[in-house]
Amino acid sequence: MNQALISRRALVASAAALAVLPLSAKTAYPNKPIRLIVPFAPGGSVDMVGRIVAEILNKQLGATVVVENIAGAAGVVGAQRVVSSKPDGYTLMAGSSNEMAGTKFVNAAQKYDPAIDLTPIGLAAIAPNIWVAGANMKVKTVEEFVALAKANPGKYSYGSPGIGSTPHFSGELIKKIAGVDLVHVPYKGSATMVSDLAGGTLDFGVISQSLAAPFIKEGRMTALGVTTAGRIASMKEIPALSESPSLKGYALSGWFAFAGPKGLPPEIVSQLQAALKAGLADPAIRERLDAAGAPAAKGDEDLAQIIRTDMGKYAELVKFAKITD
Repeated sequence: MNQALISRRALVASAAALAVLPLSAKTAYPNKPIRLIVPFAPGGSVDMVGRIVAEILNKQLGATVVVENIAGAAGVVGAQRVVSSKPDGYTLMAGSSNEMAGTKFVNAAQKYDPAIDLTPIGLAAIAPNIWVAGANMKVKTVEEFVALAKANPGKYSYGSPGIGSTPHFSGELIKKIAGVDLVHVPYKGSATMVSDLAGGTLDFGVISQSLAAPFIKEGRMTALGVTTAGRIASMKEIPALSESPSLKGYALSGWFAFAGPKGLPPEIVSQLQAALKAGLADPAIRERLDAAGAPAAKGDEDLAQIIRTDMGKYAELVKFAKITD
């Protein structure tokens, strides 16, 4: 056998050996920095949860994770950047229920469908909101509020951080289930709304647990109920709205979640899901999230089903309230 033939056979054998190497040996993930887009400005609750997710990925995967804040259009601008990215696991999103469920129905500029154009990875935390009465209101319970509102249709107002936000939908669901007529006052964010509630110029509002807590403690707002299906551990003294006969079955809360673009390979999704679940099981991580008013999820919830369910609720509420951008 001549040397040339031996060389060719050796080359073929080497190629065959490479072909049967395990997939992980050829496509180790991650092997470069991961870009984690947070579709809101730094300093807010979504950013806080997003940076905790980045820490989890860094620890669990040994990855370099670069957080990039791309704000605009209630999260839509950053989410669109993720939707348009290559589905290779190196551009991901730590977002919220706004751009991952609600804004599709009120923002004409949104071209993506969260249920189709994102790959759900996992739920990171819950964002409980509280239905509060402002300083000018004397009601102490949901039933007192409902009786007052029914006796005075269209007289009282409630505020939210903006049209199409989860708190806005939460307020409209209260109106729908209780059968009351309230005037919605949309704010550009929560800061001015909180000030108006505490100052007595706004009657009611839906605000986050973390924002509401100090004002409730000072007696400048009255907590009527949380929007979650049940009470929240950090404020067990506040009933769930659903505990009231007038709001039986009520449940609509915001949430923080982890997703990628459509077409993310299943093996990468599984790896990211395992990392998220392991990170959220860390007591130190759970304590940080709880302290920030965002109770940690378990990480194994069916995020795809959560998105579909909430989108269904939002679609109904848009029709009910005739919400437009």
